Amino acid sequence: MPDATSVAAAAAETAAAAPRRRRAGGRRGNAERAGTAVVDQMPWRVPVNPDRPTEPLPPEGVEAIHKGAMRILSEIGIEFLNEEARDHLARAGCKVSGTNVRMDESFVMEMIAKAPSEFTITPRNPDRQITIGGKHMVFGNVSSPPNAWDLDRGKRTGDFETYKEFLKLTQYFNCIHFAGGYAPEPTDIHASVRHLDCLYEKLTLTDKVAHAYSLGRERVEDVMEMVRIAGGLTREQFEATPRMYTNINSVSPLQHDFPMLEGAMILARARQGVVVTPFTLAGAMAPVTMSGAVTLSLAEGLAALALLQFISPGCPVAIGTFTSNVDMKSGAPAFGTPEYMRATQMTGQMARFYGVPMRASGVCAANVPDGQAMWETCNSLWSAVQAGGNMIYHAAGWLEGGLIASPEKFVMDCEVLQMIQRYFDPVLWSTGEDDLAFDAIRAVGPGGHFFGVQHTQERYQHAFYAPIASDWSNFEAWELAGGEWSAQRANRLYKAILAEFEPPPMEDAIREELADFVARRKSEGGAPTDF
Repeated sequence: MPDATSVAAAAAETAAAAPRRRRAGGRRGNAERAGTAVVDQMPWRVPVNPDRPTEPLPPEGVEAIHKGAMRILSEIGIEFLNEEARDHLARAGCKVSGTNVRMDESFVMEMIAKAPSEFTITPRNPDRQITIGGKHMVFGNVSSPPNAWDLDRGKRTGDFETYKEFLKLTQYFNCIHFAGGYAPEPTDIHASVRHLDCLYEKLTLTDKVAHAYSLGRERVEDVMEMVRIAGGLTREQFEATPRMYTNINSVSPLQHDFPMLEGAMILARARQGVVVTPFTLAGAMAPVTMSGAVTLSLAEGLAALALLQFISPGCPVAIGTFTSNVDMKSGAPAFGTPEYMRATQMTGQMARFYGVPMRASGVCAANVPDGQAMWETCNSLWSAVQAGGNMIYHAAGWLEGGLIASPEKFVMDCEVLQMIQRYFDPVLWSTGEDDLAFDAIRAVGPGGHFFGVQHTQERYQHAFYAPIASDWSNFEAWELAGGEWSAQRANRLYKAILAEFEPPPMEDAIREELADFVARRKSEGGAPTDF
């Protein structure tokens, strides 16, 4: 058997002799310059999950949770705090008493049957179209934290300049497929016009699918118009296929609020995507048992989906899960727990029962990008994979239960997302004659090594996943190179990415029309606020 020194020498000789080729994908999300990019990343793709989903529930368990959700809807009801929504549901034959709406199983199932099991969303760059549903799995950036944190500046309130930094990271990484909500919330811009400035930057610094906050008519209609302008579309073209999406949350337990329902109904009529995600924390806003929490979550989600299908049959929708547990000592939310993982898998199983796409999340409770942050996030992401999730929110950059956006965590999470995408690559389980490598095994023989054989030389640069932030050197080499910990490497990488960032192209006339729209709406006062 060769010793470690001879094996290492053979590896070095092979690497030196072989022509240098790029490993496992393209460089960057923007136009390439001459020279070496900061991250030699995998190319853009919409991943397809080839695995059979994990389904914890036996058939009788699926039936029990379904019947439990139907009992909640028919016997307890959901509070719809939007009068228009109640009027529609009354017209549909539901029982409306004040703000309470009860609906029977036959109505719910008839409406849910109208929802598509799969749909596409096409942003201003059609090459960045994504598919929601089936075995497709797309990932989005962290959304909506009020704060930011990095190694240089520490924790601070979200601002506009930091928001733009996260947009650049969102555009740069090919493993991020859609631009979700604001990361972080730019509190230095007044809420009445924040959506105008934020969407202008989102639509010019990225060319990926964009999200609109469903916070009332004015904001939603402004964002729809801006997405239409950015895509160079007529109104008919905009409404012919989904071009954007929103996510709404129930106010658990058992409520849907006014502005989110208003925005969701507007988008549903315009045939744009709507994701309904109850925020059910077991032990706080939901029963302490996971089956009870999932049942409540499904009831809240299905109620809103039924409403949207009644007013716009066949509109693109998805059901989301955010079911986790709280720390019963402090009441703080916990994520990436065994309970979170099982709830995600159970919800995925129920989403397939109802025939609708499912949204999950990549979340953690950790305060800094440390080991806890990564094991909790990995648990969250892999449970989404196991659940057959289709749209994964907060997949990069989330900390402190959603209160912090971190660029270091963003880079570290993108490493995990790339690994997941590589895990999906069918080449890993291909069993062709070349893959079985019988001739190479015979040529090497007992006690040899495979570094120098032709079979390895022809494949080694593409054979394995190539990391973007991991350090695979031994301790002495790592220490000599400066001894950077993971977060320190990620800090260096994100700053280098921002330094080389180039926005995606946009026609000057479209950019000017977009800027003019923003200026006009600002002069009109933007959206009404309570302060």
